[in-house]
Amino acid sequence: MMKRMAPWLITILLAITLIALASFLLINNSLNKNNSETAGKETKKTMISADKIVEETSEITDIKTNLADSNYIISISLAFQLDSKKSKEEFEKIKEIKVKPLIIKTLADTKPEELNGANGKDQFSNKLLNLVNKTLPSGKLTQIDITNFILSPL
Repeated sequence: MMKRMAPWLITILLAITLIALASFLLINNSLNKNNSETAGKETKKTMISADKIVEETSEITDIKTNLADSNYIISISLAFQLDSKKSKEEFEKIKEIKVKPLIIKTLADTKPEELNGANGKDQFSNKLLNLVNKTLPSGKLTQIDITNFILSPL
């Protein structure tokens, strides 16, 4: 009796295994498709046009000053990206009288080794971003990029 049921049991087990495998692959495929669609939408949200970047970005160029170690001099240019065109207009009004002195003071407290590598420059930019945001009358500074950087011993 068991010999006659063995082929049926094997067939049923094989069918159940194939159904489970097919459903796993379908579910996994649909999850990956949803994740890739979501990732695509997120990328589109964060992408902004070059015209918009230019419209919301202000520059301060050729700041030359000593660092905390007075044996070193730095020449630096920065690009400030703001959250709107109105914020940029406000920033433009105060950049020479509020922001530039703040940059010089921050550099005066910075040691040359703190600016080494991409990580050091990122930390400086983040520190400056927080300080400048406190001085803005309206709007928000979203990013600071170093566009020119020369560090030299005297």
